[in-house]
Amino acid sequence: MAAPWRTRSGQISALKLGVFIGLFLPALWLALRWAGLASDLGPRPIMETIHRSGDWAVRLWLISLAITPLRHLFRAAPLVQVRRMVGVAVFAYAALHFALYIADLSFDLLKVASEIYLRFYLTIGFVALLGLAAMAATSTDGMLRRMGGRAWRGLHRLTYPLAVVALVHFGLQSKLDVSEPMVMTGLLLWVLLLRWPKARGGWALVPGVIAVALATAGLEALWYSLRSGAPLMAVLSVNFSTGLGVRPAHWVGILTGAVALAALLWQARPIEASRGNSRTAKVARS
Repeated sequence: MAAPWRTRSGQISALKLGVFIGLFLPALWLALRWAGLASDLGPRPIMETIHRSGDWAVRLWLISLAITPLRHLFRAAPLVQVRRMVGVAVFAYAALHFALYIADLSFDLLKVASEIYLRFYLTIGFVALLGLAAMAATSTDGMLRRMGGRAWRGLHRLTYPLAVVALVHFGLQSKLDVSEPMVMTGLLLWVLLLRWPKARGGWALVPGVIAVALATAGLEALWYSLRSGAPLMAVLSVNFSTGLGVRPAHWVGILTGAVALAALLWQARPIEASRGNSRTAKVARS
C-alpha cells in the first residue's frame, strides 16, 4: 500500500504530506489538553473531548465536501488528490467521538445501545457514523473496482444527506447555542449550490453568497422558533440589527464572500495573462 503522502507515481507530494500532517493536529491538540497542558476542558474533560472530536468530524466533513467546488473555483486540479484522505479522517474523528462516548458510559454496551435507541440526536448521529464507516471501508481503488463505478458513486453520494444528518445531530447536542452548527449549515448550502456549474462562474457567485446568508438567517430563526418557541420574526430581525453581535448568517456571508472574491480575482488571472500574451505577439509581428 502506497504511503498517503505519495502520488500514484511514487513521488512525495508536498500538498498531500501537508494535509496528512494537518489532519492529525486537532487530535494532537485534544491529547495535549487531556494531558493537562491546557485547563479549558472543564470538570468533565472526557465529555468536553467527546464534543470537540465530534466538532472536528463535522468541520472536516464540510472541508471534504468543499474540495471539489474549490477545485473548480480556483482551477486547482491537485486538490482532488487529498479528497479521499480528508474523507477517511472524517470517519476517524467520528469514530473517536463515538469511542469516547462508549468510554464515558464505562464501556456498558447495553447502556450505549439503549441511549442510542431512546435519544433521537444520538440515533441520527449513529446513522451518520454507520454511513461514514461504509464510505471509509469502500474508499480504496480495489473496492471501486469490485463494486463498479455506478454502485460506488451511488454509495458515496450519500455523503451529502448524511452531512445534513450530522449537522442536525450537531445542532441538537449543542443545546442552547447553535451558532457553529448554523454557520456550517450555511456553508454546506453554499457547497451544494456550487455543485451547479452556473453558480460558480464569474459574477454568478455574488447572488449565491447573498442567498446562502439569507437562508442561514431563516434557518436559525426557524430552529429557535421550533426548539424554544421564540418568535420567528424577532429572531430573524436580529440579523438585520446593529450592535447585537455577529450572527451565523453574517459569518456565512463573510466567509463565502471572501472565497467568492478570491475566486473572482483568481479566475481573472488567465484572461489578463492571455491578453498580455496577445499584445506581445502583436508587437512582435509589427
